Amino acid sequence: MKKLSARRRHPLAAVVVLLLALAATGGLYSAFAPASKAQADETAQSLTIEQGKKLYSVGCASCHGTGGQGSSDGPSLVGVGAAAVDFQVGTGRMPAATSQGAQAPRKKPVYTQAQIDLLAAYVASLGAGPQVPTGEQYSPEGADISKGGELFRTNCAQCHNFTGKGGALTEGKYAPTLEGVDPKHMYEAMLTGPQNMPSFPDTTLSEKNKKDIIAYLNAVDSDKTENPGGLELGGLGPVTEGLFAWIFGLGALIAVAVWVAARTAKAKKS
Repeated sequence: MKKLSARRRHPLAAVVVLLLALAATGGLYSAFAPASKAQADETAQSLTIEQGKKLYSVGCASCHGTGGQGSSDGPSLVGVGAAAVDFQVGTGRMPAATSQGAQAPRKKPVYTQAQIDLLAAYVASLGAGPQVPTGEQYSPEGADISKGGELFRTNCAQCHNFTGKGGALTEGKYAPTLEGVDPKHMYEAMLTGPQNMPSFPDTTLSEKNKKDIIAYLNAVDSDKTENPGGLELGGLGPVTEGLFAWIFGLGALIAVAVWVAARTAKAKKS
């Protein structure tokens, strides 16, 4: 008891008691306090990735490998990013059909958007890549349609036609029509370069450039605007229309002239 009383009177006794109290308080708080927001977000993200992995194992691993490393039947998905998954699966190109042609066509999606988000989260966890764009990024509102047309004719018309009607490529491949395509998928296609298309990252085409191109394609979409020139002839422009008029118009005049000459010669013989 004398020793205990002596320790209580020690100059550092109060400091030791305070430190022990703080340690006990901190330990109890850590044990019973709710998890922080960062921890909760991290847990939710881990759960999302785990759910995405389950979907991937069932629908994608047979071609792309169990860890997304790729195989003889499908390319590696490491580093392609969430945007590539959202585009390919969201447009129905993936999963690919059993009998594949030169390229995967657009078709009705197999997965819901919620499932696509899970798959995208898992693939994004395999390696850094382009993220799914936000609505503000791909919305054509306030974009420059004229500038978008100029950019599209410079970078895209060689394959997709001047008004996005699509066109043939080599060895059975083709540039698909852009009519009725969701603006988000247009943005993702430019960002990731699916199949035969080159990619246009923000260093090549800025976010504003992509918005301008999307606005242009919306403006020329035949489902949304009426063509004031009448029959569009594939949307190839005045050269095609002029050639059509020249061939068929002049051809008709020549046919009429030949017919008149033949009738006149026959009349003279009579």
